[in-house]
Amino acid sequence: MRSDPPPAPAGQTAVRLRLATAAVIDIALHARPQPVNARVLAARHGLPPRHLETVLQALVRHGLLKGVRGPRGGYELARERRRISVGDIARAAGCVEEDEAPSAPMAALIEPTIRAAQVAFLSALDAVTVEDLCRQAEVLDAGRRERPIPHFDI
Repeated sequence: MRSDPPPAPAGQTAVRLRLATAAVIDIALHARPQPVNARVLAARHGLPPRHLETVLQALVRHGLLKGVRGPRGGYELARERRRISVGDIARAAGCVEEDEAPSAPMAALIEPTIRAAQVAFLSALDAVTVEDLCRQAEVLDAGRRERPIPHFDI
């Protein structure tokens, strides 16, 4: 039985979704030839490792990432890039509220609208895969690499 993270408060939902998506994309781009270390990932994104670790563990519990133990351990994708959607990431990271019974008459009036918006939001996220975002990242990176990067190895 999975222990899903509680949904993030409304103001933190977008931040948590961005963090989780950035982590998955980073891992998809950098996990070869060895898994991506959580500390390296946190440093690349300027985050405290403990904050990132809770998100990574939720992604592992939902089968999106695989944790590899050991001195060269870290995280890698558990599925092919084309088989992971941003909607999957949002659900795993707790960015989607579960249906709850409205507690007041006004909530019952508003709830269908909120639910419809959530369905549309998840539908849009489900249409975008990690593969799509990795391709976009590679195109952006290729555009930045037009100038040769100095190499100082001896």
